[in-house]
Amino acid sequence: MGKRLEGKNAVVTGAGRGIGRELALALAAEGAKMIVNDAGVERDGSGSSTSPADEVVQLIRDRGGVAVDSYESVADHAAADRIIKACVDNFGRIDILCNLAGIARERMVFNLPEEDWDAVIAVHLKGTFNCTKHACIRMREQKGGRIINTTSEAWRGTVGQANYGAAKGGIVSFTRSVAREMAKYGVTCNAICPGAATRMTLSEEVKAGFQKRYEAGLITKERLDLMLSMPGPEFVPPIAVYLASDEAGTISGKVFGCGGGLITIYSEPKPIRSIEKDYKKEGPWTLEELMALVPEKLTVGLTPLVTPTT
Repeated sequence: MGKRLEGKNAVVTGAGRGIGRELALALAAEGAKMIVNDAGVERDGSGSSTSPADEVVQLIRDRGGVAVDSYESVADHAAADRIIKACVDNFGRIDILCNLAGIARERMVFNLPEEDWDAVIAVHLKGTFNCTKHACIRMREQKGGRIINTTSEAWRGTVGQANYGAAKGGIVSFTRSVAREMAKYGVTCNAICPGAATRMTLSEEVKAGFQKRYEAGLITKERLDLMLSMPGPEFVPPIAVYLASDEAGTISGKVFGCGGGLITIYSEPKPIRSIEKDYKKEGPWTLEELMALVPEKLTVGLTPLVTPTT
């Protein structure tokens, strides 16, 4: 075991499988005491099981670490408080929160049931808020902490996962907001954007879905090949463990891509072009003005997100 996180106490949600499992093991290997949270649900959020969390807890203990299991649902506001409280009650305080719990329910937007929208938003976006809020209450009091959220390339736009993409986009904005709010308390908040082969990203159902999208012309062959050849989740934790360390105390509000041997940092969102008029003297833009100026000044040279069909 390493010593970088010795004396630190961490919560990882969704820690029973995939990236969450690998991150919990990596944090424990660096000396952090762990709350291993996982509700043990299926990929679509159905069912429950204690086995995923129990197995990771036992593995950490077998390797000489300290871990306690938690089976609460992050989508439940009160239950999320109990997850954070378990860390404080067992170890004295919470130093690190990693929000990884998630589910997936794929449908094209015109076929997407309201309950599938609500379920995915509840686990990913609300779940991230729930745990972060309750952790921030303690971290604000103790004047320090690390929060690491999980987004996805889907936040930049996706096909067949409007609910998932919306949740992940919300997490990026939420991360940046929390970073600003908690900075004066010594708390950092960043997000990782992992690319890894897990049951969330590369189940047989998902593979078939990618193939159908390619055949329908919705994604390119390059994108298909990239999605079907993703490396495993074991390559994701290093950047997250770094962000959880004391050495990363000046980094906050950022999004880091990670997968295989690649680590990236995303650009800051900012305007790229603008047009302006003296609205006090000339009033609002007219439609005629915009029809002339938008193609010439604003959208000139931009690559279309998609190619419209007729």
